Amino acid sequence: MAVDPSSLANISLFQQLDDDERGVLAAAMAERPVKPGETLFRAGEQGDSMFIVQAGRVELFVKDKAGQKIVLHVAEPGDFFGELSLLDGGSRTATGCVLDEGVLLVLDREDLQQLFRKRPDAALDMLAAMGRMTRKANSLLQSRVARNANEEIAARENVVMRAADWVANFSGSIEFLILHVIIFAIWIVLNVGLFDFGDFDPFPFGLLTMAVSLEAIILSTLLLFSSNRQAARDRIRADIEYDVNVKAELEVSHLHEKLDQMSEDVLGRLARLERALSSQQRA
Repeated sequence: MAVDPSSLANISLFQQLDDDERGVLAAAMAERPVKPGETLFRAGEQGDSMFIVQAGRVELFVKDKAGQKIVLHVAEPGDFFGELSLLDGGSRTATGCVLDEGVLLVLDREDLQQLFRKRPDAALDMLAAMGRMTRKANSLLQSRVARNANEEIAARENVVMRAADWVANFSGSIEFLILHVIIFAIWIVLNVGLFDFGDFDPFPFGLLTMAVSLEAIILSTLLLFSSNRQAARDRIRADIEYDVNVKAELEVSHLHEKLDQMSEDVLGRLARLERALSSQQRA
């Protein structure tokens, strides 16, 4: 199906071309209607053309070693994709799947060279688009690395939280117990009349009782606060362990798929060898 030259004027890659140049380029291009769910190409396949979205949407994604889908880009009208294989002659680095019904423009290597000869700035636009996709892919891969529980916990801490943890740790130590025994002993000795210091808190030591009660209230609050923080830490660790377990499960499933595929390939090759040997024996 021939491409309408006027439709190229709405695509950023061809906006700087004049009408004659767009007409020459449109004559060399082809339109390709696509339907939702259609796979344009798969990662690893050889590619000899790039695509420009005239209408519809196309999702570009890869799968990591655990079999999880990573969406790199969703091409919308005016966007182009598949240019990397066209430029270096290598295999496709992602899988392209149609999301919405539409029309794609197919541009092969000769057409692309013709475009670059007429408008070298178009090559810079394409390089800029490739750079954006590379940056997005890097950020996606970095975000998918297993999280460090200690770093996430430290990022959520503040001065009050650290103080509560310190008090909780200190209150459970032998030093805390010895310090209170010494303070209580000195307080009682000073208020039983053994020394001439004056009984500022006579028996039954009401001031000491009030101070200890206030300390118990504050200490119990801080301990509960620290306990809640420990529960939050455990939830973070549990979430990270769950993510790791899911990735491990997907990795095992992916290995099983690879083994099944290898087994099918070996059985297919053996069947072909048997047929070849039987045909040779008959000959």
